Amino acid sequence: MEIIATLALLSLLWLVWQLVKAKRFTRFKHQIEAELKGKVITDIIEELTLTRSEKLPNNDCHQAATLLYWTQYKSRILHAALAREIIDQQWLIDTGNLRNAQHLFFIERQFLPQPRSSEA
Repeated sequence: MEIIATLALLSLLWLVWQLVKAKRFTRFKHQIEAELKGKVITDIIEELTLTRSEKLPNNDCHQAATLLYWTQYKSRILHAALAREIIDQQWLIDTGNLRNAQHLFFIERQFLPQPRSSEA
């Protein structure tokens, strides 16, 4: 009987720990939306404005499509923030979100930009 009670208690503690981890991950996703999305949007608009030319008109339609692509998923926002050096790996470590970032990239890997293959 004591073994069953101990197993039940350990199972309950494990479930509580999983709940804590899930809440931290959800908080991280909200943090991406609240803190990084605006900075990424500003940086993208600035880049599109600076690279405007005859060949690359970067008009409102181009901007809207680019912003939709990069802000549609949390993993893309985080990827853009890292690629544009809005944040770095040290920020993820300092905020305690390195593992959450790895998990986010894993679960949303199908939404991340695919590397271009180099044809020789």
